[in-house]
Amino acid sequence: IAPGWPDPDPEAMEALARRGVMAAGSDSPSMGPIPDLAEPVHLAGLKHGMVFTEAATGLGELPETGAFYCVLAPKHQGAVGSEARAFAIVGDPLARTLVESARNKRAVDLSVLLSPDLPLAWPGAGVGNHRQPFLTFSFLYMPALGNHQHIHMFDTHSGTHLVPPSYSLPEKGFDQRTYSPEVQGWLAAYEKKYGPRGSSDVTVEKVPIGQTCGWARVIDVRKLAGTTDRGRWPASPEIGVAELRQYETQHGPLKEGDIVLFRSGYSEKCLEPSPRGKACMSDPLDGNSEGWPAPTPEAIRYLSTKGIRAVGTDGPTLGGVDPQKAAATYWMLGSQGMVAVEYLANLAALPERAYFLFAAVKIAGAHGGHGRAIALY
Repeated sequence: IAPGWPDPDPEAMEALARRGVMAAGSDSPSMGPIPDLAEPVHLAGLKHGMVFTEAATGLGELPETGAFYCVLAPKHQGAVGSEARAFAIVGDPLARTLVESARNKRAVDLSVLLSPDLPLAWPGAGVGNHRQPFLTFSFLYMPALGNHQHIHMFDTHSGTHLVPPSYSLPEKGFDQRTYSPEVQGWLAAYEKKYGPRGSSDVTVEKVPIGQTCGWARVIDVRKLAGTTDRGRWPASPEIGVAELRQYETQHGPLKEGDIVLFRSGYSEKCLEPSPRGKACMSDPLDGNSEGWPAPTPEAIRYLSTKGIRAVGTDGPTLGGVDPQKAAATYWMLGSQGMVAVEYLANLAALPERAYFLFAAVKIAGAHGGHGRAIALY
């Protein structure tokens, strides 16, 4: 009915491999011309270890050379392909710095592994209150490649993920009387202390990619572990304004556009499958152990005054395990137009100066966004 898209042939992939090019992208649906060359083109590149970006958009806006191009795919265990987010950073000196870091393999992966065997999805307190367990289904076995395609079913707040303002803030016109009496009480207390909560329609696809990219400022909060009263569990140690000011005294002031990352080391507890994996979220939510450190609303508001637009944590959530305190933290975050990147890993590997990049998969209308976090140095 119509001609297919133009794409490289197998000889072109061989030529790229000889030049040491191990990544290629196209704004076509699939790498390789149809109907006969799609599979040969894939094999010609894959046998050299090449990776592809397919169905990219906006390539015409890039200069012929000099841009830093990045495609960040969620870290699915055993996957032979993945949904992903592709973007580029244009303009020196930043683009040149990032290209040089990538070329010299100065990169750190800050994402947890997405596996149905690990504690990745919010289990809720008690039994049967989980949102959506992480499930993976295999289908379409491909004899030529010796593998399956996969379907993943999970809550968008699973693994390393984005929290946009719409996660906690309703759209304009929302009737707050539809909240349970308990949550109405929480909201009344919040607004008495901090003022009107506000509203938002900013879902994942509306969060600018630049808001989740910037120079990392890693704040070590490991000393807060063990500071809660066992009799008050479920509870999380609180990261307050004092901790932020102490960091600034030692490391210099926080600057507009910095990405603040709270390092507690907590996600290291979350690498075990069940039943040991209960120590990650189930035990603290049920009051059997202390939760992970979480910032107070005052701390979030302080960061906002510094021009911080994104906050990350290596805990499963930014809000912690106390539901009322968590709601207040998220309400403040959303009301300031800020976003969170939750469930990071490996923050100990970051040097003093590193550039943080996170990209959520671009799903329309989503109130959470799984994605991939890395840093270049």
